[in-house]
Amino acid sequence: MSIPRIDQLLELPPPSPVVSYWPQTWAWAVFALLLVAAIATGVVWRYRRWRRDLYRREALVLLDDLGVALADPARKLAALRQLPALVKRVALSMPGGDVAGPLGGAAWQACLQGRSSVPLPADLDQRLAILAYAPDSHIEALSEEESRSLLAACRQWVEVHHVAA
Repeated sequence: MSIPRIDQLLELPPPSPVVSYWPQTWAWAVFALLLVAAIATGVVWRYRRWRRDLYRREALVLLDDLGVALADPARKLAALRQLPALVKRVALSMPGGDVAGPLGGAAWQACLQGRSSVPLPADLDQRLAILAYAPDSHIEALSEEESRSLLAACRQWVEVHHVAA
């Protein structure tokens, strides 16, 4: 093994000429600002939508509770009685939903169908009216399948109805 000597050292090459990146830096700064503005706009939009749909999330939780109550024969009647009021409250809670308050019958069905992106049962308004106004014996006579299908139709409407912005 030999010891290196000073004459074996090589001279380093000169540094490359300095090139200004100033114009590109401004373009990247503008791009970064636009990107931050787009992300902030998206976050604000999602937050406002999340806040606007608070009534929908609360209604879905209540529908889950009603679904559990339908399985209990002692709570079935009360659960079915709450269903029409819940659908009406959801319609009233929507932005611009105050027009749904006085509606009934075919106008109520048209309002529900007009806000839904999927077809609803043609007699949903009549079935909800029966739940709201029929005698207890009539409601207790509903089969489990009828009760579940009515709950499913109401759940579907709550999940997919569109809100006029």
